[in-house]
Amino acid sequence: MKRGGNMAKVKNVQPLRTAEEIEDMRWALRRYASERDLFMFNIGINSGLRVSDIVPLRVRDVKGKTHVTLRETKTGKTKRFLLPRATRAEVDAYTVNMEPDDYLFKSRRGDSHITTTQAYRALQKAAEALGRDDIGTHTMRKTMGFHHYRKHKDVATLQHLFNHAAPSVTLLYIGITDDEADATMEDFAL
Repeated sequence: MKRGGNMAKVKNVQPLRTAEEIEDMRWALRRYASERDLFMFNIGINSGLRVSDIVPLRVRDVKGKTHVTLRETKTGKTKRFLLPRATRAEVDAYTVNMEPDDYLFKSRRGDSHITTTQAYRALQKAAEALGRDDIGTHTMRKTMGFHHYRKHKDVATLQHLFNHAAPSVTLLYIGITDDEADATMEDFAL
């Protein structure tokens, strides 16, 4: 990919594959970013939404709701998703002193929400503190997908949640590698 005459490096963004990696990221966001950024990360890993759909959310979109409905920025499709019980409790705690029209991820400058670039920078600051170079905004969505697949082994539902065209796209996106697929066959016998 050429940009401005220089070759741009394509980043290999990965999911956080273990509970320890997730907790490390939470710790780094708390320490090197902000509570707002930690909350964004938690919404991201528990909803599977793209960062472009997360940052413009307002309090009224999520507070007191079990489901959130929005129009996806990338696809233009209407999407309805369940906020997991633990996430709803976190929403209630985070928004306790906020007004319904407030942005969940308010920018420190102006009256708008943070940009996807600002979200990326927050995640990068935390990743750098952890010595990781494989973290980006898609890490949140990929982490949700990876763990959902690990728990339920249901690629069709995950494909539906992500609006992917094919199961192979979903598996590739969430980082299910040939080694992980091989591991499921190691002790298989009929």
